[in-house]
Amino acid sequence: MAMNLTRESSASDEDLKVVGTRPRRPDGVDKVTGRAKFGADLYLPGMLVGKTLRSPHAHARIRSIDTSKAEALAGVKAVVTRDDFPDMPVEYASAGELVINFYDVTRNMMAREKVLYDGHPVAAVAATSEAIARKALKLIEVEYEILPHVIDVVEAMKPDAPLLHEEQYTQGLDPKPKKPSNLAKRVKFAKGDMEAGFKEADIIVEREFNTKPVHQGYIEPQACVVSTTEDGQVEIWTSTQGHFVFRAHCARLLEMDIAKIRVTASEIGGGFGGKNNVYGEPLAIVLSRKSNRPVKMVMSRDEVFRATGPTSGANIKIKMGCTRDGTITAAQAELNFQAGAFAGSSVPMASMCAFTRYDLENLEVIGNDVTVNRPKVAAYRAPGAPIAIFGVESVVDEMAKKIEMDPLDFRLKNAAKEGTKAYYGPTFGPIGYIETLEAAKKHAHYKAKLGPDQGRGVATGFWFNIGGETSTSLNINEDGSVTLTLGTPDVAGGSRAAMAMMVAEEFGIPFEKVRPVIGDTSALGYNFITAGSRATFASGMASVQAARQAIGILCERAGKIWDVPAEGVVWENGFARPASSNVGEFEPLSLADIAKVAGKTGGAIAGHAEINAQGAGPGFGTHIVDVEVDRETGRVKILRYTVVQDAGKAIHPAYVEGQFQGGAVQGIGWALNEEYVYGEDGRLQNPGFLDYRMPVASDVPMIDTVIVEVPNPKHPYGVRGIGEVPIIPPMAAIANAVENATGLRFQNLPMSPPRVLAAIDEAAAGNGRG
Repeated sequence: MAMNLTRESSASDEDLKVVGTRPRRPDGVDKVTGRAKFGADLYLPGMLVGKTLRSPHAHARIRSIDTSKAEALAGVKAVVTRDDFPDMPVEYASAGELVINFYDVTRNMMAREKVLYDGHPVAAVAATSEAIARKALKLIEVEYEILPHVIDVVEAMKPDAPLLHEEQYTQGLDPKPKKPSNLAKRVKFAKGDMEAGFKEADIIVEREFNTKPVHQGYIEPQACVVSTTEDGQVEIWTSTQGHFVFRAHCARLLEMDIAKIRVTASEIGGGFGGKNNVYGEPLAIVLSRKSNRPVKMVMSRDEVFRATGPTSGANIKIKMGCTRDGTITAAQAELNFQAGAFAGSSVPMASMCAFTRYDLENLEVIGNDVTVNRPKVAAYRAPGAPIAIFGVESVVDEMAKKIEMDPLDFRLKNAAKEGTKAYYGPTFGPIGYIETLEAAKKHAHYKAKLGPDQGRGVATGFWFNIGGETSTSLNINEDGSVTLTLGTPDVAGGSRAAMAMMVAEEFGIPFEKVRPVIGDTSALGYNFITAGSRATFASGMASVQAARQAIGILCERAGKIWDVPAEGVVWENGFARPASSNVGEFEPLSLADIAKVAGKTGGAIAGHAEINAQGAGPGFGTHIVDVEVDRETGRVKILRYTVVQDAGKAIHPAYVEGQFQGGAVQGIGWALNEEYVYGEDGRLQNPGFLDYRMPVASDVPMIDTVIVEVPNPKHPYGVRGIGEVPIIPPMAAIANAVENATGLRFQNLPMSPPRVLAAIDEAAAGNGRG
């Protein structure tokens, strides 16, 4: 069941004809018929197959690499190792929500001094067939000096832990440390007086939580095709969330002019943050350069798990206090996040999101970024926030229980609202957090009866959302249709439709008259990556500006046709009309009327916008979940799930509902089954969907949605990003529901059947029940 709740709908909202409706997606037919081309679907004449040799060790020094036998194999056209790539200085750049260091990136894409995780690339080959490429990999001889490894974040923080980087000194400490360590960076946010806050508290709850790394689970593995010409021009076709960012990163890593690289974003079979980073692209460029042939590189599922970024596993310590009337007086968090082999986890974002749903006087958040012998982490949908909020919302639930207060009422009492200053900086404008709590409390789900061994849990989520550099252009065709060129890849499968809808609304034409396409890096000015829930907000803003610019030109052209000043023309409902009777009596001119004579009035009509979008409205959501726990097997079954979230304005409500539902399902998997399992040797034991247990359709019920609309005043249509928030509350909501069903509070994820059964049996034994 879907609901839609709007606050302060304006008269203009009531007049909308396209925005807020549910047209068919423009890419739908190509995808269901198999015509859409994804990363591995491009074939070029003479194309070679690229394959990567990966380390079988978690931590080892590379003594030597001998590729001579592989190079001599018939059909092998190129081999690359660390020697084929320039070393990089310490230099930082953005890749979505996370920051990368080119010194580390060049070592992650191809190991140099050491291998730092199972799956770390060591060499790559390009051959005339996959069979020959695989045979060539077996002929490459690598001499390793195996070193001690560390997988767990808590173990990695100990003074005697195996050291990954001899040159890594903790940033953010005062005084500066004198010894290197695995603690790469510490971030801290503080407000008020912690000691006084806890003294005011009647109830204090202090708990420690642990989560495991989980993968984004996109269905399409990373794939790219690269063609390099003899004069150094490079064309890349790749599955990416940000082709402009990939162009910039490849150029920097290979010390090339950006203008020599052209990147086309293929259709993308899922990303969720996992396709923000380059992996095979720089390798394929150099292989293509050495062979003078196009090269395709497609990861296997094993490689995706072993060598691309999951999100962090973490150790979390939360301490909170409240008075008996439910006022939170102090909140403290220590977040220890695995960064993988190289620094740069999502702990800064997690630290920003931990307590931001609440209006607090006294708080402290410390975040530690820790290197371990695992793949370098990547962004995963609201990077870091689900982990931190799992701990915080579990403690909030426990406090509410201790003072016998309804958990939603407890949150309402402490809720952030317009005017609340977030501890990481901004003061909130209009936000819909309270509205989501109130809608959840009124929902029939929250009042439904529960049966034996069933429990209900709630939790809330926050994400700050981002804007950023964005370029869009549109062309008015001679028949009155519009081609809209965007630079933000359509990762979720709905942003193209949303942008086309806003443009159609501006022009007053049917949605079907707008054709949205994703342009390559030569077609537009720079566009930042599709991440941080920014695409519909930022590209929507740019698309509206481009449309309004074109409408201004249309009015000028209509003025020329009528021989009146442009100021005497207005654009209404798809037609140029005289602004008043004083202008004269003229028949309205449609888009097609003006476009078909554009050559006589000044030439082609187009609009474009190059902006740095600001004013992204933060997102808030509240989730309700019912579970049933099988005490014989430990299985947790999701019975009912409801997502309530503020979308600002739902441009295409069906896509918004899909985002809500998809995030909830990913959170269900994270809560109940998903985890990386490593052996004592530091090797990943479950690098495939057979053993890495993701939810399937039979694991989840139909997920109800409630769209709350508190418009973002900084966007022409009130849009807030909505893609990140839905994955944040599920882990805590489910843990709270399991506690409600069993009386047992689970502080470690996933809550898989063996873990749940063991806890039930242990509790029964402790109570004398067996």
